[in-house]
Amino acid sequence: HVQLVESGGGLVQAGGSLRLSCGSSSGHTGRMYCMAWFRLAPGKEREGVVALASDGSTWYADSVKGRFIISKDNAKNTLYLQMNNLRPEDTAMYYCVADMEYCGVSEYEWTYWGQGTQVTVS
Repeated sequence: HVQLVESGGGLVQAGGSLRLSCGSSSGHTGRMYCMAWFRLAPGKEREGVVALASDGSTWYADSVKGRFIISKDNAKNTLYLQMNNLRPEDTAMYYCVADMEYCGVSEYEWTYWGQGTQVTVS
């Protein structure tokens, strides 16, 4: 059983940084084919932000390229999203997702979801 838990969200001024974390106490995050971060902003559809496949391949949404970095610490069994130069439009609930065979942008294809962590940029 895989349970994902996000942390690190909060309030930050535009131009600031936050680092989100996603972990699974079971240690299954290290054995997933792909993990990703999605976000849901008020009045908008849920969108994929960035994904990291088991082979190290990544995909970033154009809106966050050069500002966000996804990484994983295998020793700590933790996925990270380093968010730099945050903008008000980055305000959203951020979700950690994982799957054993899918690594795309469709929110409906991901099997495991965290509860979300709120990021508010003012």
